[in-house]
Amino acid sequence: MKKFFQYYKNILLLLAGITIGSIVGLILKERVILLKPIGDMFLNLIFTAVVPLIFFALSSAFANIDRSQKFGKVIRLMLLIFLSTLLIAAFIAILFVWLFPFRGDIPIAALTEKIQTRSIGEQITELLTVNDFFNLLSRKSMLALILFSMLTGIATSHAGEKGEYFHRFLNAGNEVMKKLLSYIMLFAPIGLGAYFAYQTGVFGPKLFGAYASALAVCYSTVIFYYLVFFTLYAFIAGGSAAVKTYWRENIIPSATALGTCSSIATMPANLEASKKMGIPEQIGNIVVPLGATLHKDGSSISSIIKIAVIFAILHKPLSGFDTVLIALGISVVVSIVEGGIPSGGYAGEMMVVAAYSFPIEVLPVIMIIGTLVDPIVTLANATGDTVAAMLVTRFAGKDYLAENESVAKSI
Repeated sequence: MKKFFQYYKNILLLLAGITIGSIVGLILKERVILLKPIGDMFLNLIFTAVVPLIFFALSSAFANIDRSQKFGKVIRLMLLIFLSTLLIAAFIAILFVWLFPFRGDIPIAALTEKIQTRSIGEQITELLTVNDFFNLLSRKSMLALILFSMLTGIATSHAGEKGEYFHRFLNAGNEVMKKLLSYIMLFAPIGLGAYFAYQTGVFGPKLFGAYASALAVCYSTVIFYYLVFFTLYAFIAGGSAAVKTYWRENIIPSATALGTCSSIATMPANLEASKKMGIPEQIGNIVVPLGATLHKDGSSISSIIKIAVIFAILHKPLSGFDTVLIALGISVVVSIVEGGIPSGGYAGEMMVVAAYSFPIEVLPVIMIIGTLVDPIVTLANATGDTVAAMLVTRFAGKDYLAENESVAKSI
């Protein structure tokens, strides 16, 4: 019993905090907003630390690349796996909305704010670059930060002996930031408990009413995909042993994703879980941070659901080869563009409206749906990164778990 509590102490404390927070939210309802600052402070601590974590994790990983290794193969595999799982998730969502079609009785309210429109070139420029170095320090510039970190690591690996001191600095910074985040996560039971209390007390009642049908389909689709396809991916990566390891070590990342509604905030838990899953560090340190921004299976599903809802409101069928193909393409692009932060899907929702030339009045509808499904969508977004890293490890030519004998023996 002592060993059991020692191994599962963090999980039990986290679940206790979430459970107590949910009960408090149900009791206090709107008054629970008083607890929201506690959850916000915890999230702010994570967001403050996550930018340097991404920089040091990615730059040190690329700096540590042995130039004799076939690392390009790993990158190609990662991108192929990301794209494949996004398309599979979107296709599953299309099947669900065909099986359970929506009614077009959701009320449409007029917008009070004007949506800023930009050209595709401007959007791509803002996503991949910033006009000053200090802008890289914002989590709103995650893609630009990732690109800069990768280039810094590659430059370090090519600098040879002259860059050795900077190479050591990157490795040391990576270790320090991981330790700092482990300290911050000690406050997770209190912080996530307060955040769950707020979500339950304020957003819980809104799960009913006119949006119930769309929410039910989205939650059902994501849960089905999360349980069935993540298990299938883990099995492909390493058989039944990998499945057991994945679900055993995926508890804390799942709880963190549900509580924070942020793939980025879940990244520290994912990095720790990837080690326990036996994923080689040189793979986990690249796939997990990149996945937090580029790989969002849950967002792919929710994009299809939102498109289907708008089609239902406008009394148009979501059918036809061209229509479905565009929907699949939009789901992939939106999944990549969305930031890994709470409510980061608003940019993607605007893209959905623009891509189909929908009337702007439908935007509040999908924004409300996006807010209410954010927890379950983030669950699939964040936890899909570790199973993607398992697949990368498997197809990179290494038998899964072979890198970590202690994990393999514990199964």
